[in-house]
Amino acid sequence: MSPMSGSASGHRTPGGDGRSMVALSVMSGETGTATEPDPDPERPEGEGKKGKNKPDPLDASKEIENPAPFAFPPIKLASLVDPKHLDQLKEWGGPEGLAEGLGTDLTKGLSRESLGEMAHGAGQEGQGQAFAAKIEKRHEIYGRNSLPERKSKGLLLLMWLALKDKVLVILSIAAVVSLALGLYQDLGTPPQTYQGVGCPEAGCVEPRVDWVEGVAIVIAILIVVLVGSLNDWQKERQFKKLNEKKEDRSIKVVRAGRETQINIKDVLVGDICMMEPGEIIPVDGVFIRGHNVRCDESGATGESDAIRKFPFSECWEEKENLQPGQKTKKDCFMVSGSKVLEGVGEYLVIAVGPRSFHGRIMLSLTGDSENTPLQSKLNDLAELIAKLGSLAGALLFTALMIKFFVQLATDPDRTANEKAMSFIQILIISVTIVVVAVPEGLPLAVTLALAFATRRMTKENLLVRVLSSCETMANANVVCTDKTGTLTTNVMSVVAGSIGIRAKFVRRLEENKERAKVESERCERHKEDFAVDLQDLGKVVKGPLRRLLADSININTTAFEDTNHETGEVDFVGSKTETALLRFIKDLNWGDYHPARAWAESRTVQVIPFSSERKAMGIVVKLDNGNFRFYVKGASEILSKLCTRHVVTRPAESFDDDDKADEDADVEVAHFNEITRENIQRTIIFYANQSLRTIAVCYRDFESWPPPGLHAKGDTEREVSWRRLAQDLTLLAITGIEDPLREGVKDAVDQCHKAGVDVKMCTGDNVLTARSIASQCGIFTAGGIIMEGPRFRKLTEAEKDEIVPRLQVLARSSPEDKKILVSKLKALGQVVGVTGDGTNDGPALKTADVGFSMGVTGTEVAKEASDIVLMDDNFTSIVKAIMWGRCVNDAVRKFLQFQVTVNITAVIITFVTAVVSGTETSALTAVQLLWINIIMDTFAALALATDPATPQLLDRKPDHKFAPLFSVDMSKQIAGQTTYQTFFVLLLHFAGPQMFGYNSTDESVSRQQTAELNTLVFNAFVFAQIFNAINCRRLDNKLNIFEGFWLNWYFLGITFLEIGVQILIVFVGGAAFQVTSINGRDWGISILLGIMSIPIGAVMRFVPNAPVEKVLIWCRLMKNPNVLPVQSPESEESWNPAINKVRDNLNTFASIRGGRMRGSSFVLKSRNAQLHEAGVTLPSLLAMVPTLVAASVGAGWIPQSGSWSDPAGMDPSRSTAGLVDEGIQVHPDTPHDDFAWKKWGNKDR
Repeated sequence: MSPMSGSASGHRTPGGDGRSMVALSVMSGETGTATEPDPDPERPEGEGKKGKNKPDPLDASKEIENPAPFAFPPIKLASLVDPKHLDQLKEWGGPEGLAEGLGTDLTKGLSRESLGEMAHGAGQEGQGQAFAAKIEKRHEIYGRNSLPERKSKGLLLLMWLALKDKVLVILSIAAVVSLALGLYQDLGTPPQTYQGVGCPEAGCVEPRVDWVEGVAIVIAILIVVLVGSLNDWQKERQFKKLNEKKEDRSIKVVRAGRETQINIKDVLVGDICMMEPGEIIPVDGVFIRGHNVRCDESGATGESDAIRKFPFSECWEEKENLQPGQKTKKDCFMVSGSKVLEGVGEYLVIAVGPRSFHGRIMLSLTGDSENTPLQSKLNDLAELIAKLGSLAGALLFTALMIKFFVQLATDPDRTANEKAMSFIQILIISVTIVVVAVPEGLPLAVTLALAFATRRMTKENLLVRVLSSCETMANANVVCTDKTGTLTTNVMSVVAGSIGIRAKFVRRLEENKERAKVESERCERHKEDFAVDLQDLGKVVKGPLRRLLADSININTTAFEDTNHETGEVDFVGSKTETALLRFIKDLNWGDYHPARAWAESRTVQVIPFSSERKAMGIVVKLDNGNFRFYVKGASEILSKLCTRHVVTRPAESFDDDDKADEDADVEVAHFNEITRENIQRTIIFYANQSLRTIAVCYRDFESWPPPGLHAKGDTEREVSWRRLAQDLTLLAITGIEDPLREGVKDAVDQCHKAGVDVKMCTGDNVLTARSIASQCGIFTAGGIIMEGPRFRKLTEAEKDEIVPRLQVLARSSPEDKKILVSKLKALGQVVGVTGDGTNDGPALKTADVGFSMGVTGTEVAKEASDIVLMDDNFTSIVKAIMWGRCVNDAVRKFLQFQVTVNITAVIITFVTAVVSGTETSALTAVQLLWINIIMDTFAALALATDPATPQLLDRKPDHKFAPLFSVDMSKQIAGQTTYQTFFVLLLHFAGPQMFGYNSTDESVSRQQTAELNTLVFNAFVFAQIFNAINCRRLDNKLNIFEGFWLNWYFLGITFLEIGVQILIVFVGGAAFQVTSINGRDWGISILLGIMSIPIGAVMRFVPNAPVEKVLIWCRLMKNPNVLPVQSPESEESWNPAINKVRDNLNTFASIRGGRMRGSSFVLKSRNAQLHEAGVTLPSLLAMVPTLVAASVGAGWIPQSGSWSDPAGMDPSRSTAGLVDEGIQVHPDTPHDDFAWKKWGNKDR
């Protein structure tokens, strides 16, 4: 943390700290009263997205200058924690000064008087007004410990927002016009009649059903709005209940000298809060007193190591005695969001609610989300279709109006009523073509596909908070994942080790054989070594050795077993190393912790606590036989050198099946020799190189206590010095401890790579641990780069552009580093998913296109920032999310292919037949078109949106973020099906009477024949859509369109339902749909023409894509995928950055001058504007010249040797040291002619 600077009081608002983020205002500057932040993200004052223009809760300009009766302004007080400001705390008199200024007692807490439990007075004698201040006053000045609830949208508001969709707006306008015209024609004009056989003298009356058109559109709008808004409303309610349940917890405080339990929302500034292992710190505070308190702040700050808390006096004493260059190690500040690992203690509350560290990050996550890639493309498509539809309607209206005016002159005998009806008919057909052109089912298809996928994903342990994140994952090509708790279990565990010298055990041996350290080249010298899976260790370690090893771990520990307050499960509490060893014994069922500790409690004669100097701890206990045993564990590199003997182990095959070890037999031991000594040292180094924390477990027996020579120098009357005890030890085991990978993570990473998704790991851990985990799970591969956060921050923008695509591991990274990485990836055109479980992951989760949080271990901040919650905390669920995302995208594309085919065909048919028709009527009536476009599209959306996700979806690479919505394969199918359907409909419409002999002169018979022909056209067109829907189930060029067809009951049911409804319409829907019953011949023709859509689709799949793609590009219907932003490869030399700057500037000059000028974006600008925009200034160039010449001549005009990752140049032994010192490494298997290797690698590594 950097020290504060600024005002006389030393206060500074931490604007540059990545964790002190913008949030909603919590102060009213005029009245000096704390207020609730505005929870509505749509308020006019907060127009910017992603939290722009939102004031900081710690904004000094909003400070309360006079916080009377208290001594400390709330913003300055809250700023003590972030960054941690010891100097300011000292200036205010330490915890004692804080307590007095806040009106509380460091021992008794808030008084009964201040809590309103007794009459209000002036405070106790010698105490100020702050001690008597009521709770209301504390709330007024310092706020409540609750965040402002985000105002949830009601159902009506959600419906209104859904109704504002562009497509629905057009539909609404069309509905109003169509309904008004329909009602006018049906109610405002006399009924039309015709004469024929069977008609009365007055003639047969035509059905008055023109109003059906407008009603159908209204019904379509209601379906779309209700389905979408109800789904959003239900989802928001469920998640609100989940949050309320999670936030409802209690905390222990000291008030009026008594311990009491209160709701977390009732905590006040000035309270004395108590903490115990496993508790999440809910507020910011200053540590007062306690015993061995260690906190895990990784969830809040990213710091992976446990931080021990000390009273302020010890922290200040350490700071005063610091030598130049040293950093403080002791800490007295409690950070909200951190977790207590061990110890108990008390702390003084200094910030609650929105001003606490946790609260500020939570508030910073409010803001509107950006459109997803599919949403953006669909919006553009809707706008384009709306324009084209309006153009088609305008053209049709213009053509028909020209025809109308011509008829006015050629047919002057028409009555005024006939002229009016003709004009209204023109309006109706023009509006109908607009309705036909707009893809009404598109928003419904998207909503249904997302809703269906969301329900299925819930069963796959994926809770989708943001509905559109499903389809976003389809295009994701980068996943930035946290290590702790995401790739790993976040539980330190024994993963490898050696029992004695020979038995090398490994967790999941089959997956990690390389960790066994039993290779063929070592067999000759260490031929007795053997490997065993950790789960099978009981077959090797038997009887007395098993009991000895279990006792040495169960007895020699400060950790203990307790109930986890979050999960309710019994688990070990203490340091991560000790809990790992205890869990190791418990998982193997080698001995219960409680009986061993109870047995040793009364027999303990000496305890040697752990210290950083000796890096070990031990305990001496009296055995049942009267002897004494010294159990010791600690750093393996130290204890192994103090051992003279080791236990002997043999493979499981050497034991007979009926061989039962004698429980009272002695443990077999052997003396170390040169070979065994070398063996154990190489084993320790081998584990250390894998970033395992190696712990040696040893013991030593004594016949009496105190042992002979008690009063030697350094001993006391009863205590024996460590130096005298720690010798002549017997080695029991070497254990390698790490936070292990979750099961299935390696396979999940492989599947991501197979699906074209890069996985990048961001962690606060050191670079060696990060490299080890990344190598195990397959993230760190050839061509990849590891870099540390501090080094990453110092890169220029140009260097980041080069590094980020190859960066696979970012170690020692801060939350801001992860956010910068995500932002840079998005700027490079990537669709980024981010996983995380900690509070520190919040900003990056919000910045990413899709954020994944952990449902079990995830903090509230992470869940609020995320789009999808992994309920099982399993990284492998991300693969399912990608699979379902692609399923959603494919469903929308399938429907789009189907819908656009219908719309284009219907528009062409309507336009052509209406213009040619003498009565301005089309081959398909408005009601028929609405059945096809709305009802059938709804069914098609349901059918095509319910194809389940399959693993085959991962066999292809993700689409580029800016890839066209229509692929070449889709375009071929649309063109082929549109041509075919348009051809046969126009053929039947115009040539049908001649083909079927419909030439009767009787008006009644002629009407019947015309109705039968129109019904045939309508029926054939409908069946073409039904079979084309089956054809649309496949988007690629493979022929098997029936794959999984019989497994999708939704599709089968909807297809048969469509057929049934169409039959019903033909037989009984005559008046409304203007159809009539047809014979078997016409039914056969209809079905045959419909089935032909399937072979037409197969033929189009054989058409090669390349020629079609060229035509589409030439027609500007598709962008050229080969024209992408290209980054020119750097030269092999690594030049001075100043020379690179000059070279870039000279390249700019070259772009301005010469033959390429006409193609340059600099044309049409003045020369000064060109130079200014390119960042080229002549004075800056001239100022560089002397320095460049001197530096370059001194360097011999050649690149400097070495690289970032290895300053030693040719020395291969410096690779790991280079990684630690320089913070960057290229994977050693990267080809040496690779650009990354040449610039950042070491050829001889």
